[in-house]
Amino acid sequence: MNKRIHYYSRLTAPTDKALIAPDHVLPAPEECYVYSPLGSAYKLKSYTEGFGKNSSLVTIFMIWNTMMGTSILSIPWGIKQAGFTTGLCVIVLMGLLTLYCCYRVVKSRSMISSLDTTTWEYPDVCRYYFGSFGQWSSLLFSLVSLIGAMIVYWVLMSNFLFNTGEFIFNFIHHINDTDSVLSTNDSNPVICPSAKNGGHPDNGSMIIFYANDTGVQQFEKWWNKSKTVPFYLIGLLMPLLNFKSPSFFSKFNILGTVSVLYLIFLVTFKAVRLGFHLEFHWFTPTDFFVPEIRFQFPQLTGVLSLAFFIHNCIITLLKNNKNQENNVRDLSIAYMLVTLTYLYIGILVFASFPSPPLSKDCIEQNFLDNFPSSDILSFIARIFLLFQMMTVYPLLGYLARVQLLGHIFGDIYPSIFHVLVLNLIIVGAGVIMACFYPNIGGIIRYSGAACGLAFVFIYPSLIYIISLYQEERLTWPKLIFHTIIIILGLANLTVQFFM
Repeated sequence: MNKRIHYYSRLTAPTDKALIAPDHVLPAPEECYVYSPLGSAYKLKSYTEGFGKNSSLVTIFMIWNTMMGTSILSIPWGIKQAGFTTGLCVIVLMGLLTLYCCYRVVKSRSMISSLDTTTWEYPDVCRYYFGSFGQWSSLLFSLVSLIGAMIVYWVLMSNFLFNTGEFIFNFIHHINDTDSVLSTNDSNPVICPSAKNGGHPDNGSMIIFYANDTGVQQFEKWWNKSKTVPFYLIGLLMPLLNFKSPSFFSKFNILGTVSVLYLIFLVTFKAVRLGFHLEFHWFTPTDFFVPEIRFQFPQLTGVLSLAFFIHNCIITLLKNNKNQENNVRDLSIAYMLVTLTYLYIGILVFASFPSPPLSKDCIEQNFLDNFPSSDILSFIARIFLLFQMMTVYPLLGYLARVQLLGHIFGDIYPSIFHVLVLNLIIVGAGVIMACFYPNIGGIIRYSGAACGLAFVFIYPSLIYIISLYQEERLTWPKLIFHTIIIILGLANLTVQFFM
C-alpha cells in the first residue's frame, strides 16, 4: 500500500537519520529498514555477499512481511461477504492479477532504453511517461493510501485499547462480558456484537449494566469505545507525531512479524478447539450459513487491492536481490506465500466460526471482535497489535510529512506550526472515523480500491501499452487484455460506493 517503502534518503533532510537508507537504496553494510503503512515496520540485517545484496530468501521474506498488514484482520469478513467458495476464488484470482501487474512494474524500468534508470523508483517511471501529472497523481494516491492506513490504525488502536481496559476492569470486578451479547455457551466463547445492531458493526461498550453498581456506570461513561477512548489516544500519540525524527520507534520493528505469527497461532488454536462448521448452499441463505456465491464479493476485491499492494516499492525491494535473474521467481514465491497466508487465516476463521448457534453473518470486519475481551489469547493479540501500532503510527506520520510537506515546501519540517496543522488533520480524521464509522473493512476497501486503481491497474498497464506502441510492438490482443485490466480497476473502485 502507498509508497510502502518511502524511506529513501533522497526524500528526507540530509541530516535526518530516522529513515536510514537501507541496502536496497544506498549501500548500507549491515542493516536495512522497511516500513509498511498497513502493518510492518521492521529492520532486517543484510545477509549479504558483497555490498548491499540480499539473498533470495531474504528478498522473499521482505516482500511477504511488507504486504502483511492490518488487512489480514478483515480477510474472513471479506470471505463472508463474497461467500465461502467465491471468496476463495477471488483471493486466488486477485493474487494472480496483482502479481502480473507487479511483474509489469518490475519490467517498466528496463523498457526505457534511452536513459540510465538504475537508481529510479516507480514514481520516477510514472513521471517519465506522464510528466508532472504522473508525479503529482502518484503523490495524491500515495497520500490517500497512507492516510487511509493511519485512519485504520486509529480505529484499531481505539478498539484494542478499549478491549484491553475492559478486560482489566472485568477481571478485577469479576464481570462476565459474554452475558451482554449473543454468544456461544462453552469454554471457548465466540460472540456476535453486531446482532444487537441489525448486522452493523458494534461501536458501543459491551459491559453488563447493573443499575445499582455506580462503579460500572462510571466506567462505562468514561471508557466508551466511540465517545471517549479515541480521544484518549490523542494524548498518547500527538506528542510523538511532532518529533523531528522518529528513529526511536524503529527499534520495535520486529513486532510486526511477531504479531502476524501470533495471529496465525491464535487462529490455528481456536480452529482446533472450535472445529469446523460448514454447510454449502450455493445461492440461498439459511439462518446460520451464507450462500457460496454472493454479489457483495467486490467488497473483498477492494480489501485485497490493499492486501496485495506492494507495487509502489517492489522495484526498490528487488533491485537489491543478489541474483537479479531470480526476481520473477522470488516475486512469484512471495505472492504465493502471501496468498496462502490469507487463505489460511480466512478459511480457518470462517470454517471454525460456530454455526449454529451463531450465524456466519456475525463474522466481524475485525475478526478479533468475535472473541470477548475476557478471552486471554485474544487479549494478548490485542496487546501485541496495540503496542506495535503505537510504535508504527509515528513513523507513518513522518512519511506523510515527508511526502506532503517535502513536496510542497521543499522541507519536511518547515516549522512546528506546519507540522502541527498536518498532524491535527490526520489525527482528527482518525478520531472522527473511530467515533462515527469504525468499519475497518470499509475504510480498507475504499482506500485500497482507490490506491489500487492507480498503482495496480492503470499505471502498469498504460506504461506497458505506451512502451510497446513506441517500439511498434503493440498488438490487438495485448491492447485488449491490458484495457480490460484498467476497466476492472475502474469497476473495482466504482462498485465500492454501491455496496
